[in-house]
Amino acid sequence: MSNSIDGGATPDGGAVAVGRIGKAHGVRGDAFVEPWTDAPDERFYEGAVLSTDPARHGPLTVESARTHSGKLVVHFAGVEDRNGIEALRGVVLVMPASARPVIEDPDEFYDTDLIGLRARTVAGLELGPVTDVLHSPAGSLLVIDLAGREVLVPFRAEFVPTVDIAGGITEIDPPDGLLDL
Repeated sequence: MSNSIDGGATPDGGAVAVGRIGKAHGVRGDAFVEPWTDAPDERFYEGAVLSTDPARHGPLTVESARTHSGKLVVHFAGVEDRNGIEALRGVVLVMPASARPVIEDPDEFYDTDLIGLRARTVAGLELGPVTDVLHSPAGSLLVIDLAGREVLVPFRAEFVPTVDIAGGITEIDPPDGLLDL
């Protein structure tokens, strides 16, 4: 199993966060943007219109995007100086969840589609909701709220045999002792 292209969901659930505006780069209104997506070139292209959180700062239109020393640098239309872009520092950039590309592989999912699923064991024991997806070099983990206690389940086919986005359920086959901790 695999996962994510885009970052976290916004509070309304209808949009996904794709990045955050960082510090200014130069004096002409460019900023470093921390992309929260595996495909920044598909999100930060010339003409892309992004909503913002907080909403009062947007929408913002990407005028240009490039990399500098391995980091994404974006210029937004209408932001012409360092002061203008510094005023946007920390603003989260969002797009409609419906604008994400369809994932063709049945074993890949957007993190935001997994968060909120009801988790249960393959034997039918209700566990609680998936509250987060963590990523590490060793693989991804589903965070499940088990009566106020977080349980981390490796997001691999042998432990998570069923993911039913439409049904709002994921089934897990936990290794011995995982739920007993």
